[in-house]
Amino acid sequence: MQRNATFETFGGTATLISDYSYWSVQARPKQATLGALVILAHGPATAFSELPPNAFAELAEVVEDVETTTVKTFGNDKINYLMLMMVDPHVHFHVLPRYKAPAVFEGESYPDPGWPGQPNLAASERLADVSKVADMLRRAWPRPRD
Repeated sequence: MQRNATFETFGGTATLISDYSYWSVQARPKQATLGALVILAHGPATAFSELPPNAFAELAEVVEDVETTTVKTFGNDKINYLMLMMVDPHVHFHVLPRYKAPAVFEGESYPDPGWPGQPNLAASERLADVSKVADMLRRAWPRPRD
């Protein structure tokens, strides 16, 4: 698999949750909402249309794993996917679990400051420790599919 600079921007292997053939899932270093992730395409693509057809097929598996695992782990009510690629050029999605009521993690309460509207990506007060979030998600992640 070919890593790109955006993989490192989002913490590299320190935040890596799972690798697939065409995608990586990483814990988002800035936890705008509890359990925030990044789904990042491997390779040099900077436009969604540049991805190979098999990447689109595999994305369905990645999304299923993301949604199943975040609900099981954190109990989110909804999930938002944002494909922005304005600062970090390689194809990636910001994945934000959304919560009607504050989510609790390790005894701390984490509100969703944008609920029920748009997520607030700039939210920065009392962010969850990304290494602890990543560890919990790794333990809960489904085994890689063959």
